[in-house]
Amino acid sequence: MLVAIAGGHGQIALLLTRQLAARGDGVRSLIRNPDHAGDVRDAGGEPVVCDLEAADEQTVSEAIRGADAIVFAAGAGPGSGAERKLTMDLGGAVKLVAAAKGAGIDRYVIVSSRGADPAAPGDDTFSVYLRAKGEADAALAAAGLDHTIVRPGRLTDEPGTGRVAVGADVGDGAIPREDVASVLAAVLAEPGTIGATFGLISGDTPVDEAIASL
Repeated sequence: MLVAIAGGHGQIALLLTRQLAARGDGVRSLIRNPDHAGDVRDAGGEPVVCDLEAADEQTVSEAIRGADAIVFAAGAGPGSGAERKLTMDLGGAVKLVAAAKGAGIDRYVIVSSRGADPAAPGDDTFSVYLRAKGEADAALAAAGLDHTIVRPGRLTDEPGTGRVAVGADVGDGAIPREDVASVLAAVLAEPGTIGATFGLISGDTPVDEAIASL
């Protein structure tokens, strides 16, 4: 399949690109900074410069047109303020929903966060982030697309183990970014995950087995 990845230069996105390319899938990576194109190509993807925050829906639709599935792996990132959580983590995800519809793409996988909740209390930046992620998830679930919402726990840069725990309530925990990428790749290959929302942390179950259980 051809997979379009929003936030294509992010750590999880580059790991996912390598995994998808290794199994023979095509990857189109949306990036904001043209200087990142080389990293995307090295990972096996096709870079397309498209700033989700600045571009209109039509421009984003053209950037992803022809893809079989899209993955929203973009985000404002650590150190960003509350305003960018709203414009990127929420606004970017919602704009990509509209762009997917415009491009005729039904499959949409989003990297959310443990604790994502439209009603998360608090005014600090992290609370705004959890609300933004929760609202993005809700908007995707209501959009009528073939969606999957993946909510990983605390992300680490440890090597992947290939073993995870998935489910509605997996509790507190961490997970290597490499294993998150492996789960995303497995989700894209498993139609049974359409409509699923699940938490994700490190565990004892091999990735493919865990995804097949959803």
